[in-house]
Amino acid sequence: MKGYLFLAVAIVSEIFATSMLKASKSFTQLYPSIATIIGFGIAFYSLSLSLSLQQLKLGVAYAIWSGVGTAITAIVGVVVWKETASWLTVTGIVLIIAGVVVLNLKGAAH
Repeated sequence: MKGYLFLAVAIVSEIFATSMLKASKSFTQLYPSIATIIGFGIAFYSLSLSLSLQQLKLGVAYAIWSGVGTAITAIVGVVVWKETASWLTVTGIVLIIAGVVVLNLKGAAH
């Protein structure tokens, strides 16, 4: 269970860091740049903790981390950064989530 807690922290930190990466404007803005570095540091450290507890398989943990992070980051882009969304965006997010679910089902079966 602790593995999933650290994985959740990794996902939230990665989403935060990615949003701050956009706000950093190519690392020309000091505070968003610092927040980006700290956020990614926390994300990778938390991901490593989730794996070192040996409760999560690498493929499953990475699929959840990258898939959920990508899907939520796309939603943040639309909501916070006013980026446009189309049916392709929605379809892509649904497919990412479906892929994560399938990998988790496969991982749980073994």
